[in-house]
Amino acid sequence: MKKLPTNKIGKKEITSVVKILKSGNLSNFLGEKHPDFFGGKYVKKFENDLCKFYNSKYAITVNSWTSGLVAIFGSLDLKRGDEVILPPWTMTACMASILNWDLVPVFCDIEKETFNIDPKKIEKLITKKTKAILGVDIFGHPVNIPAIKKICKKNNLRFILDCAQSPLSKYKNKFSSEYADVAGYSFNYHKHISTGEGGVILTSNKEIARKLQLIRNHGEIVVDKKEKKNHNILGFNFRLGEIESAIGIEQLKKLKRIVKKKQTLAKFLNKFLQKFDGIITPIVQNNFTHSYYVYAMRINKNLIKTHKKEIEKFIKLENLPIGTKYSILYNANILKNRNFLSRIFINAKEKSRYINTNKAKNFKNAEALQNDEYLGIGLCNYDYKVEDLKNIFEKLYKFWKKIDKY
Repeated sequence: MKKLPTNKIGKKEITSVVKILKSGNLSNFLGEKHPDFFGGKYVKKFENDLCKFYNSKYAITVNSWTSGLVAIFGSLDLKRGDEVILPPWTMTACMASILNWDLVPVFCDIEKETFNIDPKKIEKLITKKTKAILGVDIFGHPVNIPAIKKICKKNNLRFILDCAQSPLSKYKNKFSSEYADVAGYSFNYHKHISTGEGGVILTSNKEIARKLQLIRNHGEIVVDKKEKKNHNILGFNFRLGEIESAIGIEQLKKLKRIVKKKQTLAKFLNKFLQKFDGIITPIVQNNFTHSYYVYAMRINKNLIKTHKKEIEKFIKLENLPIGTKYSILYNANILKNRNFLSRIFINAKEKSRYINTNKAKNFKNAEALQNDEYLGIGLCNYDYKVEDLKNIFEKLYKFWKKIDKY
């Protein structure tokens, strides 16, 4: 298939970037006690715009959403061996950011219908070491916000939300990020809006925001003597530059239009795929909206006899931009590495017990999606038109008519 062009950077972004290049001030961050500890004018404006857009008191831009997740778990005053519950079917950065601070990622199976973490299975995983739940708005549909909020309140847990794929998704007319203690968005090249690489952390908690700002820019180097609680904080260089911020300022203005276009494409596919016997199209639950980072489908195994592997072969042969797999985190080799796990677990029994929990049998829905059911097309990878999607799925339909059905 011919690779379709992306359509994200316009004249206003280019004009802003050229202006910065001519000025020579590509970054105004200083790692010392100074007003520029918080970045230059474009960084500050971008953060201010993001606060207004997402109704957040604080916005802390970072050089990637992965950096954002690392910073978040460093800001929560968690200790070695504390546990964070998260879905197993998501980007590896979710797990890596937890492990970075010697915390324990505890995986909870997902709902097939939304592909999100299943609140009904969370509570039985909570222990005295559980400190937070990391939800992920996978593919653009928010997690079950009211259910997870209720669990967090009952058990005194932090609610962290990864909104990298859901920049305009809402629950009851509020952005999903507004319901979390800390949340954030990604701006890398294949998201709805892009600064090349980048992300933002959002919170309305002043204390957490301060720690996030410190972690982003070399930590305790700027801490006053009176600010004892933030002494010995580990910091990094997670700073976003002026060029990326200038691009982000203009990109943010386009976000509503971009997401609306993805929603229009999804409506077309919902209708077009009705002729595909055995394809389950994505749902949008009541009171939620969807940003359609990925248009995620399921093969109905009650109707389709042909194994998914045969469908995968055809997709690969025709070079169709349809995904058939996603990240399965509990299979990660690092979680079987006893030397690495010694950083987290004090004794061998705890280590062995943890390794044994990360078995496929404990994640039936994630396994079923990965091996038998999931198909998806990333609507943000290219600037798709309706005609492009029609051509892609017409090719698949020629094959689909021939597959075995019950």
